[in-house]
Amino acid sequence: MWIKLQMLLSDPWIRAAAIIVASIVVALIANLIISRWLPLLTRKTKTDVDDRIVGALRRPVFLSIVMLGLYWASRGIKLDATVTLVLHGTLKTLAVLVWASALMRIGTVLLQVLSRHSGRVSIVQPRTLPLFDILVRVAVVGGAIYFALLAWNINVTGWLASAGIVGIAVGFAAKDTLANLFAGIFILADAPYKLGDFIILDNGERGRVTDIGIRTTRILTRDDIEVTIPNAVIANAKIINETGGPHEKERVRVTVYVAYGSDVDQVRRVLMECPKEMDHVCTEPAPRVRFREFGDSGLKFQLLVWIDEPVLRGRVLDQLNTRVYHRFNEEGIEIPYSKHDVYIKQMPAR
Repeated sequence: MWIKLQMLLSDPWIRAAAIIVASIVVALIANLIISRWLPLLTRKTKTDVDDRIVGALRRPVFLSIVMLGLYWASRGIKLDATVTLVLHGTLKTLAVLVWASALMRIGTVLLQVLSRHSGRVSIVQPRTLPLFDILVRVAVVGGAIYFALLAWNINVTGWLASAGIVGIAVGFAAKDTLANLFAGIFILADAPYKLGDFIILDNGERGRVTDIGIRTTRILTRDDIEVTIPNAVIANAKIINETGGPHEKERVRVTVYVAYGSDVDQVRRVLMECPKEMDHVCTEPAPRVRFREFGDSGLKFQLLVWIDEPVLRGRVLDQLNTRVYHRFNEEGIEIPYSKHDVYIKQMPAR
């Protein structure tokens, strides 16, 4: 029987068919292991990451074993060179496409895991997840194209050299755009502000962030004017985020001077009464008054109150200034103004 089997397998076509059948059997066994046995092990873990990775590997492993069997079977058959090139190139290209699809799925799963643990890997966060997902897909597609060209025996060395030269030329021509692009990536990763935050830039621009793009950031000022700022400018600027911190509350200051000789206890009492029962003024932390310094023309006091949102600062300051002025007039507290007394030491002779 062994001799008859050897004689039977000596025929290239029968041997090729046997290799194909064997590869299909091995592929089915591997598929059974991945779909039935490995899930028994992955269910014992606390996360579903390994389950999703195993699910992404199931089809590529099966198809790769079958295509590998077809490749080996074709090598034992004397075919025309053109037919062999087309057959092998097609098999390799299909393998590249199958594994590229699997790597995209696995990359997406891993990025989602990293975004959920953003405290450990700060650059990958939920808001930057789409960006890194696109980068992973671009890298996988680029690698797939490279290996697909190699599968058809196409020399890509010249193409890579040309691409490098073109990349350098494009980099010099679009350096400002690239600067904004990389600045946008770092802004998304570092997150000095987020959508809805009130920010103040070096040039005094103040507004609510309405959009954070790859190239620009848009803010809406209090005049309802949208300002578009290149990310490269923001990346090199000092940014004051009024909404940053543990909460959105913001402390505002009303600075007022009173004349020398005023009763400081009376001034303190009147200032503390001004923010009572005012809208948008927080009771916790409570308002407070500080006697700051002895000024050139009067005593400097500050009324400190907390407001619910930074957007309310102008409205609250207007109400507080109005109340302070009226209450000082009612209590007879003098608000000094800058003045100079001129003394003539000696009158000129007639």
